Amino acid sequence: MAVFGLASAVAGFVKVRYLIDKAVIDNMVFRMHYRITSAIMFLCCILVTANNLIGDPISCISDGAVPVHILNTYCWITYTFTLPYSGHKGVAHPGLGNDYDYGEKRIHSYYQWVPFMLFFQGLLFYIPHWIWKNWEEGKVRMISDGMRGTTAIIADDKTNRQNRLVQYLLDTLHMHNAYSFGYFFCEFLNFINVVGNIFFLDTFLGGAFLSYGTDVVKFSNMNQEQRTDPMIEVFPRVTKCTFHKYGASGTIQTHDALCVLALNILNEKIFIFLWFWFIILSIVSGLALVYSAAVILLPSTRETILKRRFRFGSPNGVEALVRKTQVGDFLLLHLLGQNISLRVFGEVLDELGRRLHLGSNAPSAPSTLEMAPIYPDIDKFSKETET
Repeated sequence: MAVFGLASAVAGFVKVRYLIDKAVIDNMVFRMHYRITSAIMFLCCILVTANNLIGDPISCISDGAVPVHILNTYCWITYTFTLPYSGHKGVAHPGLGNDYDYGEKRIHSYYQWVPFMLFFQGLLFYIPHWIWKNWEEGKVRMISDGMRGTTAIIADDKTNRQNRLVQYLLDTLHMHNAYSFGYFFCEFLNFINVVGNIFFLDTFLGGAFLSYGTDVVKFSNMNQEQRTDPMIEVFPRVTKCTFHKYGASGTIQTHDALCVLALNILNEKIFIFLWFWFIILSIVSGLALVYSAAVILLPSTRETILKRRFRFGSPNGVEALVRKTQVGDFLLLHLLGQNISLRVFGEVLDELGRRLHLGSNAPSAPSTLEMAPIYPDIDKFSKETET
């Protein structure tokens, strides 16, 4: 039951939040990194440390000259080994046999570090979000306060909030480029992080991870009598361990042990899932980078987003709005469009366009509002975000 309690705590990463108070400051691909992937890593870390699921992670047997608990502890904290998978028959288990007949040993010492590595990777996938959250400083939440969600508000108050939002956008025009740089930089970190983790796991598993998924797929299509399971080759279930001790006369005695690594029945499933997940995530993250590069470099992309996603204005009005704003302004507008309804967002863009003298509509009268804070209590908000 303790495992389910820990797993339910991890579920907080992936739960969908419909709270009016919660502002969206990124996109779905970004959330796949810090919310879904981090949760997967922490959940896998919990599974491989839950001994009640599989029993003891290692169980060794020998000739009885060494106590079992000492042998188990020694082989766990040092290493075990297998022999090369050369297709020889007549062995008790794959990777076992006479050391002199099969040549070089294959050392397995990764299993002690699997939980730490999974936890560390979970932190790595969360770090870009943490950087962006601190860089963003709650700006979207502040300026969209009172307009998120579906709660009904008084018409006069709604108009007042929209006017103040438009005035804020006008007063800070061309001042959000550093803001957008932080966002795109963290997107780039996400891509580097997932690709780097693939190579990190490959090094961790002794060069077996890069081809691990493709080897498993090939294995399923091979003749059953001629195939060698790559999951057992990378994560052997039965290995060998050698224990040395002094005999009664001071001579060094060698005791050969056979060890069952029950933990590897979980490890092989976890890492094959991570292989496919990382490949998918790296492709999606790469496409997100291409999309962001198009937003930065091609004004036509920004026009298309306003026209098709947010369904704003006439073609001339959209073109003029994009021409008068910069990438940082567009990113802030894009994030606002994710936090307020399309109708309200369209009204904000229309008013912004009129005040910038865009389109065929006559410009509205200059705003007489003083630039009061969009969020009524900045100090209170800062304290909330710090906690």
